[in-house]
Amino acid sequence: MIDESNFTPSANRYEAKRIGTNISDEQQIKKVILNNEPLTTCLMEKICESKNLNLAYKRVKANKGSPGIDGMTVNDMREFIALHKTKLLESLLTGKYKPQPVREVEIPKPGNGTRKLGIPTVMDRLVQQAILQILQPIFEQRFSNHSFGFRPGRSAHQAVKQAQSYVQAGYRIVVDMDLEKFFDRVNHDILMSKLAKVIEDKRLLKIIRAFLNAGIMRQGVCAERVEGAPQGGPLSPLLSNIMLDELDKELEKRGHKFCRYADDCNIYVKSLRAGRRVMDSLKQFLDKRLRLKVNEGKSRVSEIQERQFLGFQILQNGLINVSKKSERNVKNAIRMITKRNRGRNLAKIITELNVKLNGWINYFKIIEKPARLKSLDGWIRRKLRCYRLKQRKRNYPIAIFLINLGVNRHSAWNTAKSGKGWWRLSAVPALQQAMSNAWFVDQGLINLEQRAMALKI
Repeated sequence: MIDESNFTPSANRYEAKRIGTNISDEQQIKKVILNNEPLTTCLMEKICESKNLNLAYKRVKANKGSPGIDGMTVNDMREFIALHKTKLLESLLTGKYKPQPVREVEIPKPGNGTRKLGIPTVMDRLVQQAILQILQPIFEQRFSNHSFGFRPGRSAHQAVKQAQSYVQAGYRIVVDMDLEKFFDRVNHDILMSKLAKVIEDKRLLKIIRAFLNAGIMRQGVCAERVEGAPQGGPLSPLLSNIMLDELDKELEKRGHKFCRYADDCNIYVKSLRAGRRVMDSLKQFLDKRLRLKVNEGKSRVSEIQERQFLGFQILQNGLINVSKKSERNVKNAIRMITKRNRGRNLAKIITELNVKLNGWINYFKIIEKPARLKSLDGWIRRKLRCYRLKQRKRNYPIAIFLINLGVNRHSAWNTAKSGKGWWRLSAVPALQQAMSNAWFVDQGLINLEQRAMALKI
């Protein structure tokens, strides 16, 4: 059970005097936003309150995650805090907290390539989480309604549904804009200037700048960082939205129909000519105002059904489908699970597949074209038939296997001796009779089409 009392009692001797007002924090935030003034409340005192720090501790521990460069795990936090709580609070309240370098790791992207993550130490994650919990409510009220990524109460599904409404309204040309290595190229000075317009607490600004400047530990060597906000820390998603909020406001000012999810932004227009004009204009805006570049290889102006958004494809009639890329990615994952050399029985393979398929269909449950799911279900069953045949290997075991599943002896032996390759053999009538759709239901295999329908009810 998580101990929530690590930072209790609060360090009262460090608490600063409030501005001459007794109104609540929420009222203070709204007042500041309405007047477009900097937030003058002593935010570091709020961040260092025991309630906030204990909540941050609880969330960091629940999220688990890998250790940073110091090797400390989330289970080591409690002991460390008990020994160093006073020193930690003093460093935060004086603005002298020094983050450690992040540990660089690479994770595979769906499809091709890798994505670099920067893993902060556990204590740095705790401090970032504590800052996030105070800053997020402040900036949330400033963000655009067209922004959906990394925000509480907002999701990829909402972004796709919003995009669908634009297509249904006749905006069937999309300016699909992807920012080149966005998290690696965030300009620190521009980002800090945006923060300083809202936050007056110099100690907090100094600590955030220290997190941005913290080095990257790469193959045992610490590299200096002068730009970028590495993915992996709790604070990075909020900072990315703060950075890109100016883009949102510019698009709103121009009256565009758009959806943004992190660094993936789609603008919807009615003609290719208008789309090309928007793309050229935004390239200039991003370069001049935010020092960001558009990824030329991934960005396009095209008809809506030719592009994907967050793994989905929106058709010309406005219906939502699974994108071809998402289908390829899940097929590749299934191929890895059903590799012949894994040496697992079919029951274990189905159990492992179900975990993958459950997560996949929970994300794609909003699709409105079930034909692709039906086709994918058939492909998965054929893949499993092929896997089972490979396990039997020779003619006699294959024939006996088919006979035991109700295939007559003549068909069973003809199938076993056919000489066809495994994939071709998996589609013959005898295999479909032996390992029928109903048979797979009995084995517990998830049916994606049925599962999607059940999730919509």
